[in-house]
Amino acid sequence: MRLSVAIANWLAAHHASPNGISIAGLAAGALAGLAFALTLNLPDVARWLWLAGALLVQLRLAANMFDGMVAIARGVTSPVGELYNEIPDRLSDSAVLIGLGIAGGDWGLGALAALTAMATAYVRAVGKAAGAASDFGGPMAKQQRMFMVTLAAVWLALAPASLQQAMPPSELLRAVLMLIIVLAGLTAGRRLRHIASALRGERK
Repeated sequence: MRLSVAIANWLAAHHASPNGISIAGLAAGALAGLAFALTLNLPDVARWLWLAGALLVQLRLAANMFDGMVAIARGVTSPVGELYNEIPDRLSDSAVLIGLGIAGGDWGLGALAALTAMATAYVRAVGKAAGAASDFGGPMAKQQRMFMVTLAAVWLALAPASLQQAMPPSELLRAVLMLIIVLAGLTAGRRLRHIASALRGERK
């Protein structure tokens, strides 16, 4: 945590733009998705692409954390700050998950995972607009989704081929995406239930 604060303070001292950091996070997410997608057609460098994708996913998450921290440290707000905070996140999710689907030979499954991930954010945003507190609960919030993606990418990059034979990469990636779809759907449902309960309580 201290390191994160130190980095945020350094960025603020150098007049980094919170919105610019959000866009950098979008770029990292898009490149991660591209790296994953390319593994299908570039098997000779697939290990390096998996590692690059895993690193880019973590950079995307870091950017999502630092944009808000820098905005607070600099004491700056923007009329469109919420748009920069939310929209790049949704696009990054979609790029990463669709890229993973392409790598697994099923881009449609990746697209479905992206839609369910978007549903979790949509429910949270609607709840906030209705007057409830933002619900970032899981079990498949953004951090959990990206942890699973990163874990799969690192496994495919570093695990010996003998171990990967037990579950071929395409099967592993489809299993990861299916788990994300099911648990993200559960997450959206839980958030909706919590928000509805909170709003009913406020109206009593």
